[in-house]
Amino acid sequence: MSEFVLVTDSSADLSEEMAQAIRVSVLPLRFTIQGQTYRNYPDNREMDPALFYDMLRAGELATTAALNPNDFEEELEPYLKDGKDILILAFSSGLSTTFNSSRLAVEELQEKYPQRKIYTVDTLCASMGQGLLVWLAAQKRDAGASIEEVRDWVEENKLHLCHQFTVSDLHFLKRGGRISATTAVVGSMLQIKPVLHVDDEGHLINIGKARGRNASLKALVDKMEKTVTEEGKKTVFISHGDCLKDAELVADMVRERFGTKDIHINYVGPVIGAHSGPGTLALFYLGTVR
Repeated sequence: MSEFVLVTDSSADLSEEMAQAIRVSVLPLRFTIQGQTYRNYPDNREMDPALFYDMLRAGELATTAALNPNDFEEELEPYLKDGKDILILAFSSGLSTTFNSSRLAVEELQEKYPQRKIYTVDTLCASMGQGLLVWLAAQKRDAGASIEEVRDWVEENKLHLCHQFTVSDLHFLKRGGRISATTAVVGSMLQIKPVLHVDDEGHLINIGKARGRNASLKALVDKMEKTVTEEGKKTVFISHGDCLKDAELVADMVRERFGTKDIHINYVGPVIGAHSGPGTLALFYLGTVR
């Protein structure tokens, strides 16, 4: 088994159990709500996600902050002192400065530890799309791949990590500049639900719409049917903004249509959820194209 440390950030929305299972170190991003700043740990020690979504539903606004280079250096240096190499798989540069912070930290640490291998990859992924890419990278590592082989596999496959998602409340996307105010008001009145994805530059892009919630959930699986690979049918991740029943409904559709047995469901964490809102439902898998 290759001896190197796999590091990601909490935008990957991996649960504590999942992070431990694949032996990945997760750096928590920060979010602020009601004037208090919290860190988004995988074990939710500072804020239960259900409480966070209740606060959003009550009208509270949340803001988020990327990791800075010092955050990475503090986390990584003990591993380097211990003689370990490091591969970082970071939150999409299209949505956050976290990757750039990791790059600056790597440059600094490489000067201090020239004998160690330290790499960082811009995953161009978000939420459990990033989490699934990390999960698959860990499997490559555990199969004996070298740090360079895992890094190269991630670079070659990250644009095959498909993100399909929909939201319940269009006003969160309006606040983030993803849709216009008029679209948000009219769409809400007509029960129009957007279908979005993360594109090859790591940005959130609107790719369709559906009339009503159930139609939007089915649209995610319909899109998956057009692009999923045979390998992609094996493992699917689903994240949700405090709407577990909808996540389980989508999981059932995926099982029925593709025979998928390995499906993992977790919350959209507060760092992503602050911008997508309660009722977000996202589906992630390996496909031919995003």
